[in-house]
Amino acid sequence: MKIHLKILFFCLLQLTHTVAYAQQININSLRYVTLKNQVRLLFDVSSSPKHRVFVLDNPPRLVIDFKDTHAEKTLGQPAATHPLFVSARTATQSDGVRIVIDLKKPISAKHYTLKSSNADEHRVTVDLVDKNNVSKNVDDTTQTKVETAKKIQHAKRNDNSDEPKAFKRHGKRIVIAIDAGHGGEDPGARGPQGTLEKTVTLALAKKLKAFIDAEPGMRAVLVRKNDIYVGLRKRMALARAVNADLFISIHADAVQDTSVRGASVYTLSMKGASSEAARWLANSENASELVGGVSLDDKEDMLASVLLDLSQTATQEASNTVADKILRNVEGIGHLHKNAVQQAGFMVLKSPDIPSILVETAFISNPSEELNLLSSRYQTKMASAIFKGVVNYFKHATPENSKIAAL
Repeated sequence: MKIHLKILFFCLLQLTHTVAYAQQININSLRYVTLKNQVRLLFDVSSSPKHRVFVLDNPPRLVIDFKDTHAEKTLGQPAATHPLFVSARTATQSDGVRIVIDLKKPISAKHYTLKSSNADEHRVTVDLVDKNNVSKNVDDTTQTKVETAKKIQHAKRNDNSDEPKAFKRHGKRIVIAIDAGHGGEDPGARGPQGTLEKTVTLALAKKLKAFIDAEPGMRAVLVRKNDIYVGLRKRMALARAVNADLFISIHADAVQDTSVRGASVYTLSMKGASSEAARWLANSENASELVGGVSLDDKEDMLASVLLDLSQTATQEASNTVADKILRNVEGIGHLHKNAVQQAGFMVLKSPDIPSILVETAFISNPSEELNLLSSRYQTKMASAIFKGVVNYFKHATPENSKIAAL
């Protein structure tokens, strides 16, 4: 009897260990991305892990603790000539994994987790900024806001074109800001044959612009016209600077499973909208920015909060409507990965007063869809489908109705 109990205990112990291991999260890879004013660490993980990020001095180090997580393989090392990173070390702890990045200089860090369309793929992103450049970045940001405000006023004063009136409302052309995802130092995803997401998104954006510009009363503005990197918040600022009525961000998805395919359309999640509202209200520099044509700088806190909430609600409704119309048209040219509009906290969708959507045009990680993305014919079909959705939306909703312009 004692022998049987020992065997049973041993089996239960093994089962517990197996279940615990199965629940662990895998860190599949670590990548280093150098951007214009910062560097970025990208951890591709199998699920969203609990983690904490902190920095140490003397010598400078970045520490990331992942709970209930293990690394599948040796993580990549930074280049020997990297201006910030020295090396990466991994240590297994009782409750997970600790990753230590040795640094050449002190930094400040911020981190967030992005969920892929594939439930089995997530990405933990850590952005690092040289502490010595923080004050300079604040000054640059303030200057950008001033220049943006001037551009808004200039756009309003000079919008006196004599375009045909099919899509003109009170003398104003409908303006669509088109954002080709990634660019420059940020290549985005890479296909099996080496195709870069930043390349195909720019090609698609240019074709979409051609369709829109050919439509009387409408015009498109490209956030980037060539292979350069534009900061995520700057993309939003550029859309506001041209007084855009709609913001469309073009991307191509990627996961490890190369059989996954299809297009998806995203709008901002309510959680993302709430966090952005808090940022706007907490930052006094935002007070002079326009929310649906209304300045918040002369409003009491409660009134400003109500106005912002109303603006965001109208913007969210408009975003969801145009996203659904685009999704239905995209469905007609190929496979959909998700049959309904999806929500996520993508930074570029967080403008509180401009309806914004993100289109994942295909999975560049799928060999056949990679070929589609390289095909001029497919690019034209996808751009046409997005364009038809936009036209269908504006036939039933004027820009004035899609913003709180008269509060």
